[in-house]
Amino acid sequence: MRFLLSSLLLFLSITVGASPGAPKPPKDFVTPKGASFQLNGKPFAFVGANSYARWLPLLQRQDDIEATFKEMQGAGIKVLRTWGFNAINGSELADAKKSGLTYYQVWNSTEWVLNDGAQGLQRLDNIIETAGKYGIKVILAFTNNWVGYGGSELYINWIAGAGKTHDVFYSDPRIVASYRMSLTYLMHHSYIALERYVKTIVNRYKNSANVFAWELMNEARCLGDLPSSSACPRTGLLHDWYKQQAAFVRKLDPNHLITTGGEGHFFWKKSIGYWLNGQFISDYNFNGDAGEDFDGDLALDNIDFGTYHLYPQFWYGNLDTPDRTNFSIKSWGLDWIKAHADAAKKANKPVILEEFGVFGLQNKTEIYPEWVNIALDTKHGWIMPWQFGKLGLKEDGGNRLIKYADALIDGASPNDGFTYYKNQTAVWNVFTNAAKVQAARSK
Repeated sequence: MRFLLSSLLLFLSITVGASPGAPKPPKDFVTPKGASFQLNGKPFAFVGANSYARWLPLLQRQDDIEATFKEMQGAGIKVLRTWGFNAINGSELADAKKSGLTYYQVWNSTEWVLNDGAQGLQRLDNIIETAGKYGIKVILAFTNNWVGYGGSELYINWIAGAGKTHDVFYSDPRIVASYRMSLTYLMHHSYIALERYVKTIVNRYKNSANVFAWELMNEARCLGDLPSSSACPRTGLLHDWYKQQAAFVRKLDPNHLITTGGEGHFFWKKSIGYWLNGQFISDYNFNGDAGEDFDGDLALDNIDFGTYHLYPQFWYGNLDTPDRTNFSIKSWGLDWIKAHADAAKKANKPVILEEFGVFGLQNKTEIYPEWVNIALDTKHGWIMPWQFGKLGLKEDGGNRLIKYADALIDGASPNDGFTYYKNQTAVWNVFTNAAKVQAARSK
């Protein structure tokens, strides 16, 4: 009963972030100030890095982890984005234990079991602690839109069951209650729910200055590896989910920043599209089909900054041929960056170019300088390329199959085609030089 009463009080209380009378955040916590970030009263501009769950939180040797963070520090990287999730099915458990695979959740039924042991959340503890040792802050995503490493579709498959569409993740109260402890669901059903995943992660790290921000989901869309229903696109379902979950996280932790983790899809009324083989095709990135509304989502009270991703070569593969169109990977990316910079200026909130990539070393060498320069010039330029790569890893002699096709090969961290390494000097220098610019802006 005491728990229910305290939960009701928590549910009725409203915390909407910093206000003129609100207490100052703890020392070394990053805060927003208009369209910029601040750290201890000074501007905080940065170049960051992505280290997908494919390798850094899955490494077993501390010397490899330390060497990776040391190289990041030397490159001027100030923020690391990684996954705050790693889930497996119970049928995978024996092999995971045998191979040393990191996992935080095990699903055997509609209830998952937390692994906070040495092969579980203690490894995430170590990543966050080691990051702080090298002056690097961490963005943690709570789950994944995609199936890899135990994303949202594990919740769908185990709780909603087979045959459901991807967007039930945002609407099924049982899934919401498992993603986080839903107070409305708890009170309507008159029983005490187990603590759920988001609450577990936030409470574990909410006092850590090494955490930069919480991220609700990596690349939330109406569809995932499962299709979408017609009830999701252009209906505000995802917007409402962002609003509800951000408010829940804010109640748990009033001090850390919160963001969506979205790709930055727009929902513009004007027709945006392209011609392909004589046919006009409405553009998924602008027409609301993805379920996001970047302008509206950024305006939410408890969303402190926006995120967007940039993969035109991947998104528009059918256009990347000179005989069909005058489409340019480079120019499309420049326009995408400008559009998000304009939206951030209108909202008076920071925005991060959180993921971007192109295939091919020559493409990286030619395109990245222009994308990075315009991000810097628009003054929103908090830049996080996908993804940071490390050479010289020693684990298992430098060769280890991690999961799926992800592997250490000859000491190199996994290369998904977008990875960049220190020996790719021209690309490496794009980001180290940008880091120097950002460091100068942070004084």
